Amino acid sequence: MSEHGGVPGGGLVKGLAVTLKTMTRRSTTQQYPDVAPELPPRSRGVIALLEENCTVCMLCARECPDWCIYIDSHKEEVAVPGAARPRQRNVLDKFDIDFSLCMYCGICVEVCPFDALYWSPEFEYAEYDIKDLLHDKDHLGEWMATVPPPPAHDPLGDPSKEETTAARKAAGPSARPAPSRVRPDAATDPGGGTAS
Repeated sequence: MSEHGGVPGGGLVKGLAVTLKTMTRRSTTQQYPDVAPELPPRSRGVIALLEENCTVCMLCARECPDWCIYIDSHKEEVAVPGAARPRQRNVLDKFDIDFSLCMYCGICVEVCPFDALYWSPEFEYAEYDIKDLLHDKDHLGEWMATVPPPPAHDPLGDPSKEETTAARKAAGPSARPAPSRVRPDAATDPGGGTAS
């Protein structure tokens, strides 16, 4: 008897059973460099930058828990016709992400109010030197070509406000907004009468 109260050699028999079971299964090895893997639709690979949308609000850099986003900008005056004085706008000079520090949490993509950051499913950007994992705005902009289109809307769901606005503009100024849907039970007030 073993000290745990089982049959002597029981662990060895269990281990050999697992080995025999694995030996009879077909191998599922993927030949990675030659055959590209099938990634899930929402895979997180690398962060891409759409530079035209960036207003240098710094939200992504402030919310990043790893502090791996480095942004630099300058102010530029823009003359507006009819305005008393020129306006100022931020111009992006530097936008770097250090992927040796990034933990791929996606907070920067979520907090960006102007859709300047996107997830790309590309994951093959390994480097021989860790310093080469610091991607600048030009390198991040190249990843935009690999960003997949957004998923289609649910056909049974409500249309987005952008679609509603575009349909209203296309219909012209004579089109009236559609009446809002009111539930039958919401048309009466709690006192038993009808709402006026």
